[in-house]
Amino acid sequence: MRIEKISTKKVSESVTEQIEHMIEAGTFLPGEKLPSVRELCELFGVGRSAVRDAITTLKGRGAVTVKQGEGTYICKFDSGKIFQRHLLLPNPKDISQLFQVRKLLEPGIVGIAAETRTKDDLEQLEKLISRSAENSWEADYNFHLAIAGAAGNGILVQLLDFISVSMKKTMIGFHHFIEKDQKVFEQIHSQHEQIFQMILQSKPVPAKERMQEHLDFVEDLLKTSSMLRI
Repeated sequence: MRIEKISTKKVSESVTEQIEHMIEAGTFLPGEKLPSVRELCELFGVGRSAVRDAITTLKGRGAVTVKQGEGTYICKFDSGKIFQRHLLLPNPKDISQLFQVRKLLEPGIVGIAAETRTKDDLEQLEKLISRSAENSWEADYNFHLAIAGAAGNGILVQLLDFISVSMKKTMIGFHHFIEKDQKVFEQIHSQHEQIFQMILQSKPVPAKERMQEHLDFVEDLLKTSSMLRI
């Protein structure tokens, strides 16, 4: 893997980011021991304090664990830490399980939203529908999160937010994948529009059905793109 030169950004932050990228790329595997502080200093061309600070940050994010007298080890994805903001990016199998949770949650969420949505909720969703034409991960993410907000349950919003953040890398890749196929992109945009219409018309059952169909469609595309292994 190519090692990038450290920029003017705070040195320890750059080291943290590069180690995270190496974990995501599989250069360092879950359960594997990181190189020593000295070796990391040589690898990145930085001082010991920068490496130590980076390891402290990674430990706080749940990405590594430090065993006294042994060294620093890469943590495995822990679903018990799903509500921690700094969550180690899961592997494809974990992504599959996270998506399964989305399929269980989101039809129910949109059903509630169709009954509880306010005028402000509808205006926000309508704006996000128009923005989804940009085919960006952020617009897609905000659309689904706004539906959870319209359901009026803060816990559901947090849960969906953490799941979506955990899947961020995969979904960004997914949007790059679908932007090559205008027909697929238009289908997804149409599905979002149909979901919005069911919320607008206060039809919870059809809203659930449209959301289920949408998530099934996206899951099939993820499998096709090899981003999701079952």
